[in-house]
Amino acid sequence: MGDFILETKGLTKRFGGFTAVNKVNLQIERGTIHALIGPNGAGKTTFFNLLTKFITPSSGQILYNGEDITRWEPAEIAEHGIIRSFQISAVFPHLTALENVRLSLQKRLNVSYQFWRSARVLASLNDEAMQRLDQVGLKRYADLHAVELPYGRKRALEIATTLGLEPELMLLDEPTQGMGAEDVGQVSDLIKSVSVGRTIIMVEHNLGVVAKLADRITVLNRGEVLAEGGYEEVSKNPEVMEAYMGVTAEEASA
Repeated sequence: MGDFILETKGLTKRFGGFTAVNKVNLQIERGTIHALIGPNGAGKTTFFNLLTKFITPSSGQILYNGEDITRWEPAEIAEHGIIRSFQISAVFPHLTALENVRLSLQKRLNVSYQFWRSARVLASLNDEAMQRLDQVGLKRYADLHAVELPYGRKRALEIATTLGLEPELMLLDEPTQGMGAEDVGQVSDLIKSVSVGRTIIMVEHNLGVVAKLADRITVLNRGEVLAEGGYEEVSKNPEVMEAYMGVTAEEASA
């Protein structure tokens, strides 16, 4: 048996008569990068929302470090080390890169809303904030406002703010969406570097990124697990080729 940081058992979400996620059993091994792929409407983002309790499961269980967290609140999930990013970069555009990361440190230290605190007290967080920026290659951009950063750098800044919360499990939702080739390469390298010592689950459409980063892949289709395994195994699965890539095995070999 592997050391699983997160498991789902029969996880299901229904919206009226529509089943978005249907009896998904998933095991995420600690210290790995696990990718979720599938066509649009496969249930990937809904599944992420279930894991982080943005929506409540209709049935099934979510286990984190062996503990049933199915009924936990979103804040409780985050406090225990499960942190997610979103498809759209979620940083404060008119704060500097340093200030954005410092806010995440304030949240971790339970002083996130104490904006009245003296500059001297807040400055005590600067060293750690700079370390987080350095970790994602943004140290030289510390005093630049987030709105001025190129898109790929904004995603790097979002990862830096996530690291400030000291996640044990990071959920990355489409981390390279909308990027050019250069930014995709930089963010892929960044994800690989920050994965050391933690576990990452990511939804990603770019199969090149998946092939480069993922230790294991789960393919969802119509809310159900279609296939699972390494990239070589999954990419050659006829059902995956038809559902995800839109071609049959016969067409692919023609």
